[in-house]
Amino acid sequence: MDLKGNPSQHGYYMPAEWEPHTQCWMGWPERPDNWRDNAVPAQHVFAKVASSISKFESVTVCASTAQWAYARSLLPDNIRVVEMSMNDSWFRDTGPTFVVRKSDSHSENQQKIAGIDWDFNSWGGVDDGCYTDWNLDLLVARKILAIERVPRFPHSIILEGGSIHVDGEGTCLTTEECLLNKNRNPHMTKELIEDELKAYLGVKKIIWLPRGLYGDEDTNGHIDNMCCFAKPGVVLLSWTDDELDPQYERSVEALSILTNTTDANGRKLQVIKLHVPGTLYMSDEEARGLVKNGEAKARPPGTRLAASYVNFYIANGAIITPQFGDQKWDDEAVRILSLAFPDHEVVRIEGAREIVLGGGNIHCITQQQPACP
Repeated sequence: MDLKGNPSQHGYYMPAEWEPHTQCWMGWPERPDNWRDNAVPAQHVFAKVASSISKFESVTVCASTAQWAYARSLLPDNIRVVEMSMNDSWFRDTGPTFVVRKSDSHSENQQKIAGIDWDFNSWGGVDDGCYTDWNLDLLVARKILAIERVPRFPHSIILEGGSIHVDGEGTCLTTEECLLNKNRNPHMTKELIEDELKAYLGVKKIIWLPRGLYGDEDTNGHIDNMCCFAKPGVVLLSWTDDELDPQYERSVEALSILTNTTDANGRKLQVIKLHVPGTLYMSDEEARGLVKNGEAKARPPGTRLAASYVNFYIANGAIITPQFGDQKWDDEAVRILSLAFPDHEVVRIEGAREIVLGGGNIHCITQQQPACP
């Protein structure tokens, strides 16, 4: 069922990711031009992510007709596997953004959860996107909402879930590099985009960082690789101490903005630095494992991988965090996250490099369905 107007008019808002979930949604990777070796290494890591999350909340994995039986065989029985067509498996960006209503707001006979179905253009359209056909991805959010019988707010703005982070109390983080990119909504001004975010996410203030993580060219600098909320008034920021790394300039730039602004409730932000792993590059062997057919963005050997520990998933009582095989910074990330989320168990996902090779990480492949407040 499609709802008219915008979510705010109906009393809906996007809750923070640490608020309770009913389940997590994930897709299943298979396209051989984006996932090396017919996606088998990535599939095993996706299964590891899904299995880890399922120990804390319900998980639904969506797989194509051709992949359903294989996905089912790799996943534990407590995970629901449903058949769904898709162009690729980035459910943070193609799945719905769920919004909720407080129990005492508006009509009691209206559902307390709904979903926003943003428009999608493969992160940049035919000339600048990650693949040339995204018709199946356009239906993912609608299908998820139909499965759950959740009302839908359609929106014509091109926006991906990885480009926004909220604190659940009126503040949204995003980047100019992504939302103001000419390959998204060139007809819209910054002010118009702000108005839409406020109306659809139920936020009052947008904090704009100029740029995302260095090397995150696939998404044009999604916020979920660069910075996120740990709780209201506290953010985690991708950081490096190496002044020769191009990421250093971006991190310092973001730190300056974050420490000189307040959230929607007037709080000065506390910034926790989360150091990126040592620089990672796609190897010759990894690049050779990709099918080159002109339908997906080329990933040549030597490409810098956009690896960040900020790209984690907050489950009910757990932080599902990527590990990149860099023991020093892997351990440091776990230490920092354990301090930032003292009531959560930090779960390491070894081998997360496989997800980075495809252009994202754990946050990018997951989409939380919040519980009703």
